[in-house]
Amino acid sequence: MFSSRKDFTAYADVCFREFGDRVKHWTTVNEGNVCSIGGYDAGFLPPQRCSSSSVSNCSKGNSSTEPYLVTHHMLLAHASAARLYRTKYKAKQRGFIGFNLLVFGFVPLTNTSEDIIAAQRARDFYIGWFLNPFIFGVYPDSMKKNVGSRLPYFTIKESNLVKGSIDFLGINFYYALYIKNNPKSLQKKDRDYTADMAVELKSYTGNDTTKDEVPVIPWILEGLLQSLKNDYGDFPIYIHENGQQTRRNSSLDDWSRVKCMHEYIGSLLDMLRNGLNIKGYFVWSFLDVFELLGGYEASYGLYYIDLKDPTLTRQPKLSSVWYSNFLNNRTIDSKIFMKIEENSSISNTPLMHTAT
Repeated sequence: MFSSRKDFTAYADVCFREFGDRVKHWTTVNEGNVCSIGGYDAGFLPPQRCSSSSVSNCSKGNSSTEPYLVTHHMLLAHASAARLYRTKYKAKQRGFIGFNLLVFGFVPLTNTSEDIIAAQRARDFYIGWFLNPFIFGVYPDSMKKNVGSRLPYFTIKESNLVKGSIDFLGINFYYALYIKNNPKSLQKKDRDYTADMAVELKSYTGNDTTKDEVPVIPWILEGLLQSLKNDYGDFPIYIHENGQQTRRNSSLDDWSRVKCMHEYIGSLLDMLRNGLNIKGYFVWSFLDVFELLGGYEASYGLYYIDLKDPTLTRQPKLSSVWYSNFLNNRTIDSKIFMKIEENSSISNTPLMHTAT
């Protein structure tokens, strides 16, 4: 995948040529890290390649090398497309080129130096794996140390091509992870990408969040973005996806989704005041769709789709009304906050911790 930069660039050329008069922000790859990890390490996503010892027990693949090779070629393919746009189209179309990652908040399980360093290392493996080459032209030192010769290297020419090849970073944010240092995983024979990270991962859950819902944690998102700014500089960020999951046939009065949007959008104002270079925010999603992992059981939509109706009737949820009012008025009505609190079980009091 992405091994032919020439083919990927030719495909991008068609897109730039045909749609560039209307598209001003191009994202070459969506959730690039998910593609590499899910498709070539864990093997639960297409093309389902992984080592036979993996949880997915794939018939083909090598989790020890392929995730790194795929990401390497993905970065070079993106950079090639970005160079094409800048040399051939940008002067006339005046657009921008970006890349998208699924990101998490990385919270040390304890305040020990081992777990704090492990949280930084986890961020390197999930985000720095891509962002370090985009900003500095090289992979993170922690990856070089743990992966060794299995981690591809950039030639000087390739490094210069990848470095500076994004105008913005798009992120999809839903979850946070507790991180515990686990050096024993480095002793594993034929270790994969996950073992190379040398951490134990545990999902972060909110105090009163139900098992079907995503924890509402804007303070963790802000901590993550602030740490990225400190380490990589003040580049533009678009939050391409953020939203609340509920079970598919839950109530149209989706107060938990309203509260999710209310808290994240409100926190964005604080993030902007604190100097974070956030250029846009997009709610996932407009309507209930087929989720890659949750299928039709998971619901993120502002509109409900009746799958039993041959015409697939759409019904607006309460969240669609709230979001429409917000977009039209461009203010967050403080009066509705008490109503949200009365109808939502999610706690508004964050736990005190440091997120990376």
